[in-house]
Amino acid sequence: MRRDGQVLIFDADDTLWENNILFERVIDDFFEWLAHPTLAKPEIRAILDDIERANAVVHGYGSKVFLRSLAECLEQLNERPATIEEQRRIEQLAVRLIRGEIELIPGVADTLADLGQRHRLLLLTKGDPAEQQRKLDASQLARHFGNIHIVPEKGVEVYQRLAREHSLALPSTWMIGNSPKSDIGPARQAGMNAVFIPHEHTWVLEHAELDPHDQGVLRLTRFPELLDHF
Repeated sequence: MRRDGQVLIFDADDTLWENNILFERVIDDFFEWLAHPTLAKPEIRAILDDIERANAVVHGYGSKVFLRSLAECLEQLNERPATIEEQRRIEQLAVRLIRGEIELIPGVADTLADLGQRHRLLLLTKGDPAEQQRKLDASQLARHFGNIHIVPEKGVEVYQRLAREHSLALPSTWMIGNSPKSDIGPARQAGMNAVFIPHEHTWVLEHAELDPHDQGVLRLTRFPELLDHF
């Protein structure tokens, strides 16, 4: 049964367009280039994850922070600063990220156009403002959203502030995303409903446990399935 007249708040990265898979491809290329003589890829990945986790707290998100993390990983493994040539090589590996190429999740554009006829659509994404705006511009999806918010982090206070700013009725407000940590958990803590659409390449730092019995979370497998419910 469809719900009418809802407020639908959408995540962007890995909900509307592919994001983390691009980073994963760069990481694979980085490991191949690195060819560490003693550590296996899972061991190097654990080191990189720790570095990314620390940098996210201090520097936020985006391709620039990612390149910084790769350079710091190289320095930690080699126990010396990265050379100018090594820094250039890392930038070359990540050229697709820097270009900001966009690949929409299948069905997103048509689904948003349909949903926008019956519901109020908002966009809430985190990351570097300029980088997220470039991706949004490239996606050509901005026209579907009444309001767009780019924030450095997505904790419960962000959802509470959004609800106050737009006078949202929480029982008819839904956060839609792929991240348990940034989309589903804090939205539920703020009193909103949520739609969880998992992505197989969701960043490990966005993983978190969700209550499987939470009736306020609708679990779907594909973005167009939203049309069956809204």
